[in-house]
Amino acid sequence: MSIVVTGATGHLGRHVIEQLLEKVPADQVTAVVRSAEKGADFAAKGVKLAIADYNAPETFGSLFASGDKVLLISGNEFDKGRVNQHKVVIDAAKAAGVALLAYTSAPGSLTAALADDHRGTEEALLASGLPYALLRNGWYHENYTENLAPVLQYSAVTQAAGEGRVSSASRADYAAAAVAVLTGEGHENQTYELGGDEAWSFAEYAAELSSQTGKEIAYNSVSTEEYTGILAGAGLPAPLAAILAGVDASIAKGELVVSSGDLSRLAGRPTNPLSEAIAVALKG
Repeated sequence: MSIVVTGATGHLGRHVIEQLLEKVPADQVTAVVRSAEKGADFAAKGVKLAIADYNAPETFGSLFASGDKVLLISGNEFDKGRVNQHKVVIDAAKAAGVALLAYTSAPGSLTAALADDHRGTEEALLASGLPYALLRNGWYHENYTENLAPVLQYSAVTQAAGEGRVSSASRADYAAAAVAVLTGEGHENQTYELGGDEAWSFAEYAAELSSQTGKEIAYNSVSTEEYTGILAGAGLPAPLAAILAGVDASIAKGELVVSSGDLSRLAGRPTNPLSEAIAVALKG
């Protein structure tokens, strides 16, 4: 039996692998990667590597074994049909008879187009009959703190979220929840709504940035249309710009406030505050 993590060299996947190694022997962990080079640091720690690609179904043909626990980290290729990519993994997992397939989804409250692929994947997973765990991850601190350059350049946080609030948490927090599910018992056929302990508004985010930088940083609230144009002007493909602006519209409606407490319960500790993520980003 092993714990298999797809998308293992992505931002979230790396956190999951590192935290798994604190709980189980390295030879019980398999990292699914697109190239051996990307996973070389894992291999050096004794983690097994499996070379596979969501876009090449045959590469998943014999990847899983009966009794494996699998974490399917959602793909980020919005233009390549993510539901079908995820079905490749689900089908291979079903054929192998895995013990659990956990999927990183989106909050059940989120109606933005970003959630469509997640809902489609959830439907496919439930239809498969596999024992499942839905990890409905909320928003990540890093979605904002890793993109501070324009904020600091223009002394403004520009979003189309109005006064909406976000229950974000760090990638490490969401990874801790996934590791708890993969290494614990009793998580079969469970759905977890995951979000940070404290919700914040973009006005509060701007105020925290002002406090930590010593610069006056304003919150510039714009319309969804304006924000779509700003993102496209920054070089994002138009479809992706529209998807991200749609998330802001959902934030304005309160759809990214997650108050279940599931994340800190699974992690076994409080979630990391946004202020800490800002501090780390500013040091970097």
